[in-house]
Amino acid sequence: MYFTLGLFIVIHPYQRTSRFVDPIELSPLSFLLTFIIINPSFVREQPMQLDINGLTPAAFLAQYWQKKPLVIRQGFKHFQDLVSPEELAGLAMDELVESRRVYQQAGQWHAEFGPFDSYEELGERDWTLIVQALNNWLPDAEALIQCFDFIPRWRFDDVMVSYATPGGGVGPHIDLYDVFICQGSGRRRWRVGDRGPHREFAAHPALLHTEAFEPIIDTELLPGDILYIPPGFPHDGITLEESLSFSVGYRTASAKDMVSALADHLSEHDLGAQQIEDPDRQISSRSGCVDKADLARLRTQLTQVLNDDLVSEFSGRYLTQSKCALDLPDESLDITQDEVLAWLDEQPLIRLGGLRCLYFEISLVKGIVFINGERYQLPAEFAEVIPLLCDGSLLSKAALAPWLNNAEFRAQLTEWVNLGYWYFDDLSDGDDE
Repeated sequence: MYFTLGLFIVIHPYQRTSRFVDPIELSPLSFLLTFIIINPSFVREQPMQLDINGLTPAAFLAQYWQKKPLVIRQGFKHFQDLVSPEELAGLAMDELVESRRVYQQAGQWHAEFGPFDSYEELGERDWTLIVQALNNWLPDAEALIQCFDFIPRWRFDDVMVSYATPGGGVGPHIDLYDVFICQGSGRRRWRVGDRGPHREFAAHPALLHTEAFEPIIDTELLPGDILYIPPGFPHDGITLEESLSFSVGYRTASAKDMVSALADHLSEHDLGAQQIEDPDRQISSRSGCVDKADLARLRTQLTQVLNDDLVSEFSGRYLTQSKCALDLPDESLDITQDEVLAWLDEQPLIRLGGLRCLYFEISLVKGIVFINGERYQLPAEFAEVIPLLCDGSLLSKAALAPWLNNAEFRAQLTEWVNLGYWYFDDLSDGDDE
């Protein structure tokens, strides 16, 4: 069986923190898999380019984004799988990687959460292996995400990869996020229904399915095809032959979740403690009534707390928190400023896959940037470097040149490197050849 053979190949899972490990500590086979995984240029020769059926990104956003689904034929020409089934199985063996498998047996749906070390009991049909946040572990996924960067990264969730055998799928369901399902190798049939009231039920404690729906899209995806589905549209994908798909998802937090987190933020930072004042209080003839004037006072009290500074401060921390584990070193590295400068002569710094960093227009000039749930206050003269940190994945010495002569900036950059937020692909000193 093809997939069982793959499990034999990855019986020693690749090193999660491989770029922090001396290659001589790895077996030759593990090192080969590690080299393939952390060196995108080894497996990908052509840059990825997105073609949305000839639409400009602006036209797509105006006509389809969050409005209606779209089949994009050959959105990626000559699409190459970001991982093989064997490499995916290796990832699913790691307890830090969020994985699950969904399958049917005797007409019953089942869902299990990883890590997994065997699939033989599932047979050769009707099962799916899913790994979340592929971009946290595979640098090559960044090229796929960049194709959709006309949507800001603060809206981005993750890249989910799905391997399925013939007949495999997760059942008809409704998602609460936007997704671009990019078909890799193999074929899948997709049915998408219209948005509307659809009854949902638990086909399994970990599977929420929707009732049968009338499809407005019924199509087969081939390698390079893309299916865009906005939130609220029921859909069902069934694998026609062994296949891989890569789903680029975009979601926002619910107002409920954000309000709950905001309350914690206010309490933690002792904010919003001002009492309601009403020096212009008028006589009330109804002691049990909150009149319109009082309602306005309550609303004003809340809205005054939620000014732009507070919303950006809270949202910056909240939106840059990672939902899945990151491939960070267990302890801070011991790299010096001089080593950072020397390596920058040879290669760019690479932003860690899955690392969330953002800035707000209103606070950019103040040097405020948010990275991995933390707020960093840089000197105002460093403000122009912040878009370089957040808008792209590479930091070259030429791009950083205006700030590298500043000791404070070098110290901050080195701190981020030692935390693993940015890294060099090759840490060798070139003396061992």
